[in-house]
Amino acid sequence: MTTTARRKNTTDTTLVAPGRTRTPAAAGTSARPAGGGAESVDPAELPVRPGEEPWTSEEVHELHAELISDIDRLQHEIDAAEAAITGLMRDSNDGAGDDQVDAGTKNISRESELALANNARDSLAQTEHALARLEGVGFGTCESCGQAIGKARMQAFPRATLCVQCKAKQERR
Repeated sequence: MTTTARRKNTTDTTLVAPGRTRTPAAAGTSARPAGGGAESVDPAELPVRPGEEPWTSEEVHELHAELISDIDRLQHEIDAAEAAITGLMRDSNDGAGDDQVDAGTKNISRESELALANNARDSLAQTEHALARLEGVGFGTCESCGQAIGKARMQAFPRATLCVQCKAKQERR
């Protein structure tokens, strides 16, 4: 069973799973990776695989807006999960009269909320990384082999950092 630890921030006290750190974006600020936004991205510089059409400005703007929207959505999910965890932690202290089943149910609920919050934090980090790559350098390039990931794959899953071949190799390990 995972335990939680209280971590004191300068602005608030939040529950954070052991070994996890809280990014400024997760702390309720709207920290976005540095960059000039979609306008700073030259679509002609984004890599494509042979046979694919080059990126257009409209596609880049759409992808940028999707990533920003995902960051906002994930931040709201994290905030909701942390509020639920705080409530579950508060309720677990007044377990007077609870039998083993009640205590077990509370533990399962707490562990479930912690898992959801951690998954949302991981997705948020991936999304912020994708946005930083889009606004900076490296978007659409495989972090393993350096080849183009593919426009279709990037449109379907903008957080992809590996091409299909490298991802398949990684999953076989």
